Amino acid sequence: MSFQVFGLPVSRGVAIGRAVLVASSRIDVAHYFIDAGRVDAEVSRLRAARDAVAGELSLLKRDLPVEAPAELSALLDVHLMLLHDDSLTGATKQWIVDRHYNAEWALSAQLEVLARQFDEMEDDYLRERKADLEQVVERLLRALARGPEAVLVPVATAGARDFAGEDPLVLVANDIAPADMLQFKGSVFTGFVTDVGGRTSHTAIVARSMDIPAVVGAREASRIIRQDDWLIIDGDNGIVIVDPSPIVLEEYRFRQRQSGLERERLSRLRHTPAVTLDGERVELLANIELPADAKAALEAGAVGVGLFRSEFLFMNREGNLPDEEEQFEAYRAAVEAMQGLPVTIRTVDIGADKPLERMSVHELRHEHALNPALGLRAIRWSLSEPAMFRQQLRAILRASAYGKVRLLIPMIAHVSEVRLTLDALARAKQQLDEAGRPYVDVEVGAMIEVPAAALMLPVFLRYFDFVSIGTNDLIQYTLAIDRADESVAHLYDPWHPAVLSLIGGTIAQARQLGKSVSVCGEMAGDPAFTEILLGMGLRSFSMHPAQIASIKQRVLRADTRKCGQQLEAVLRPDDGFVVAPGRQMPPDSQTGLPAATSML
Repeated sequence: MSFQVFGLPVSRGVAIGRAVLVASSRIDVAHYFIDAGRVDAEVSRLRAARDAVAGELSLLKRDLPVEAPAELSALLDVHLMLLHDDSLTGATKQWIVDRHYNAEWALSAQLEVLARQFDEMEDDYLRERKADLEQVVERLLRALARGPEAVLVPVATAGARDFAGEDPLVLVANDIAPADMLQFKGSVFTGFVTDVGGRTSHTAIVARSMDIPAVVGAREASRIIRQDDWLIIDGDNGIVIVDPSPIVLEEYRFRQRQSGLERERLSRLRHTPAVTLDGERVELLANIELPADAKAALEAGAVGVGLFRSEFLFMNREGNLPDEEEQFEAYRAAVEAMQGLPVTIRTVDIGADKPLERMSVHELRHEHALNPALGLRAIRWSLSEPAMFRQQLRAILRASAYGKVRLLIPMIAHVSEVRLTLDALARAKQQLDEAGRPYVDVEVGAMIEVPAAALMLPVFLRYFDFVSIGTNDLIQYTLAIDRADESVAHLYDPWHPAVLSLIGGTIAQARQLGKSVSVCGEMAGDPAFTEILLGMGLRSFSMHPAQIASIKQRVLRADTRKCGQQLEAVLRPDDGFVVAPGRQMPPDSQTGLPAATSML
């Protein structure tokens, strides 16, 4: 029977395809695609892991003491039987052969299928055997991790669709870690659905950067959607339709075609300068995660990179941080790819929803932190790791010899942090001078994403050349809301008067002091805010490349004089309520949350 799952719309458009579930596990499981040449080797890895576990279980059974209960021997027999059952290892092999999953992901996918079958069994004894199955799979996963080829191999992006078959695929998970999102980027998936997350969670941000539909905060989606279910992801309205009827399917396919035509029309604006009707030139920059993203930025018509999120170079490495040379090559590649256009590189912003697997000195155990968003993250972590920080600064400075580079410091809140940062930069320059390495003096900017930084702006601007407003965190910290927590997602409000006041004040003060200012958070790529930000005096927007065309269209149709008048009308100082164009009240006036599911 067809049914709907409701969540938060975070990336517009429609995706139709078969569900691929990434099951949660008590063991961290890497998810990546393998190319055709690795299929046999991956099957061999699985077989070797199965044989190793079989040997372990047989040895345990052989060495059982005579006085051991008979149930223990019988339990080991059950585990051996499950291990050799074709519905486990045989079917897992098919996930590898047919879908090109790595062995760990294939095991997790098959566990999800079998676990549902056990849950549906009427016999209590048989139903409880699911725990035995999970234990066997965990043994297999540990054996794979111990194997000689346990090193994570890169995602096979080129030719990925060759093994996806004719059916498009959509990813369904409880949550998707930034590291996994990095692996999935550019792969076969045409949409994402997650149980948790908010509009500015990392899954949402990366989905927008990939320009594919996504729904997050869908609660029980990964539990009620099955492997290979046909799904429609309505990224405009935050709806996932499971097993749609032919009529509904055809309606959404029509919407897909219309959306494709609209994107094609917008793409023609690529080379059109972003100038308002009253002659104000606006700078549209791109946010990127990896050097390879620079190509998409140029193709979208970006006039530079306003935010290079360097932390993605540190992720998905099992704790082995990139050294100076690797970072330098990555930064240089991005700078050269932009062909003389400016590249703003943000120092590593690790923490909160972007933890590393292992920190070099301060090991961050985010799962035990009371509130990781308020903990050791961004510049705080960098300053606590001076050797690592100077290493990154040297790499960025060296890249400046190959093009225009600007340095951006995240989460600055204290003058002491400013001084320590500038001291570290001076020390990095001294080390490069001593080593005879070429570099150029770069402009240094501060991210305004903490209310304290916005209120201290005149002081900070004595030290910095420019500022960039990170609206995602600024909203989170101003409203005391964890932006990754779907239970309070309805309170995450970019239209809040306090938020708009901080943004407007930051833009006005920076312009008054002759310092450049941009917005690099999600508001910059949201057409609903384009006129408001223009009215505040903003002339530099940085966003995901996929959003540039739609923002450029709004800029070309805007008159900044009228935008200023609109800004006054939007805020109602008398009652503190913001009237956002097209804004809708939440479905439930008590909680603001949509229902979890409803039957069609």
